[in-house]
Amino acid sequence: MPSGRGSWARASLAVAGAGLVVTGAAAVALAVSVARRVVTPPTVRPEDVRILSVDERAGTLTLAPTPETVVPGRYGMWFSRDTGYLRVGTVLSANHRAVVRRLERVVHGSLEGATTGRWSGWYYLRPEELGLPVEDVTVPTELGPAPAWCFPAEDTAHVARGGSCWAIHMHGRGVTRSEALRAVPVFHELGYTSLVISYRNDGEAPASPDGRYSLGDAEWRDLEAAVRFALEQGAQRILVMGWSMGGASTLQFVTRSEFSSAVEGIVLESPVVDWIRVLHAQAAQQGLPDPVRTVALGVLGSDWASGWAGRSEPIDFDRLDLVERAGELRTPTLILHSDGDTFVPIDGSLALARARPDLVRLERFATARHTRLWNYDARRWERAIRAWVSARG
Repeated sequence: MPSGRGSWARASLAVAGAGLVVTGAAAVALAVSVARRVVTPPTVRPEDVRILSVDERAGTLTLAPTPETVVPGRYGMWFSRDTGYLRVGTVLSANHRAVVRRLERVVHGSLEGATTGRWSGWYYLRPEELGLPVEDVTVPTELGPAPAWCFPAEDTAHVARGGSCWAIHMHGRGVTRSEALRAVPVFHELGYTSLVISYRNDGEAPASPDGRYSLGDAEWRDLEAAVRFALEQGAQRILVMGWSMGGASTLQFVTRSEFSSAVEGIVLESPVVDWIRVLHAQAAQQGLPDPVRTVALGVLGSDWASGWAGRSEPIDFDRLDLVERAGELRTPTLILHSDGDTFVPIDGSLALARARPDLVRLERFATARHTRLWNYDARRWERAIRAWVSARG
């Protein structure tokens, strides 16, 4: 891979140009479509889990087995075209035809007539479900006010008296702040005020002019705005927790922001550490041939072709590669990642931990899926965070 700022963009220009000649028009059109999907916030999400039967009296839900539905733990599931939401618990039985799980609660909607659903790691939908004091606040960003939830620390009653220790939570790609609610209780227990933020193009915060993701290359500035907000509210010690693409944005923040010194540590759940590695892996899983993958990345990274994906400027993949930039990391880091993560493979986290053993601690899980580590083993997940934070005083 090319090194140095801007070198990926220059190389991808040549690669994309070669792809036009070598792969043919149909393959290039496919590559452009792939590139557009990478940076476009999703609006339709398929229901790919089949509901085989429901017994609400017995508290069971029978589903078709998938790589997600067979994994132990607690999860959520959308159904009836996202109008309903339920929580499922432990696996009661499973074979190649069906998996029976504990039906914990139908949060809203009715399962009557529901035949398909969409698996979710969120578990909690709304902040009130945590049973903790919470306020709606807005964070001033360069694009406008972005909504956030603030959970004041135990010994305070209002965000303006939110205590000196703050944890800022940044969700991942294609979801909203509800994803991060699972982490609030453990930080609350540790005495932290939690600020759960939204950011550009997530459907809640103001959109960027092109309405496209930057994969962390611009989103980190909304995290910077949240850090400024916390400091203005009296925060003296700040931790940041980033999920998936939120982890990529967090790494960009601590290596690029003038406010990075205000953050004394970061916790990353299933983070994207190197987008080239991740996007190649995802495309390979979809059966896309290597030329298509390469041209898709070239489209996103080149000045003249990025507009095909709807972006107003190219993505600097060199700048987003924290394995190559590991020497710039100055912030103590806890990474929570799983070998079972096929969406964002653990390789980047392993490489960063090897490159910076002085700063990075990796808590490595074996079975959990992407951003589902809390769901799979909440005790271990919370214990890892609790121990790491406590060790930092």
